Amino acid sequence: MAVVLERFESAAAARPVQMTAPVRLEGRGTPEAAWRQCQHLGALPPVTVETLVPLGRRAVIVSPHPDDEVLGAGGLMALLARQGREVLVVPVTDGAASHPGSRRWTPERLAQERPMETVRALALLGLSRIQLHRLGLPDGHLADLEAPMTWALVPQLRPSDVVITTWRHDGHPDHEATGRACAAACAQVGATLLEMPISAWHWARPGDARLPWARACRLPLSPDLEQRKRLAARAFATQTRPDPSSQMGCALPAATLARVLRPYEVFFR
Repeated sequence: MAVVLERFESAAAARPVQMTAPVRLEGRGTPEAAWRQCQHLGALPPVTVETLVPLGRRAVIVSPHPDDEVLGAGGLMALLARQGREVLVVPVTDGAASHPGSRRWTPERLAQERPMETVRALALLGLSRIQLHRLGLPDGHLADLEAPMTWALVPQLRPSDVVITTWRHDGHPDHEATGRACAAACAQVGATLLEMPISAWHWARPGDARLPWARACRLPLSPDLEQRKRLAARAFATQTRPDPSSQMGCALPAATLARVLRPYEVFFR
């Protein structure tokens, strides 16, 4: 992935998000060491799982690709599992486009393996009896399929649901399209929407005015939960191990994992 990083000065947290141009993901992006010094992140209000998903309400995690649900909300899902709460995971694609040109990980093989990685990862989080509803849309083409995605999501949702998905300005076309489709589906059904930044940690800078800091909160994770999430992320072996047949390295390199395997998770409310 490639990113064009623009320079932005620190701005007030309440300033509205303004995406001046599409970002492109490349290189290693902003290092996690820089994010650790971010005053906005340190000042985010802590929340509990009950604040994000009130008792009696179902959590619906809509993931553009297998692994996004764990990278963005693995800790939240583990906490919900501990409480015996109802969770539905909706993978939108099977992630078959993650290794273009690979002789080892062809689209056909990825479409079989990556969904199984999701099941293994969720089991590590305590979600061995998880509800899964796969949409089966093509990886890399979700920006052209927002309307069908919305139509497919609406029948799966209840007005009392809390839908957790990728941020509508995350910087990855599939993430953004999924966020927009979820927002439209929630508006139709009356469900609550939470957004999780994933790719944004790559292209954004500490204090970046394009992130909606005023809507952000952080869910603290205990050391045990942090370790569970780390193990769950490693269950996506197709993404976390190099591919010798394509020399592309890891789809999820260490720098990327460091930005999402923190002792907390960030959500936009």
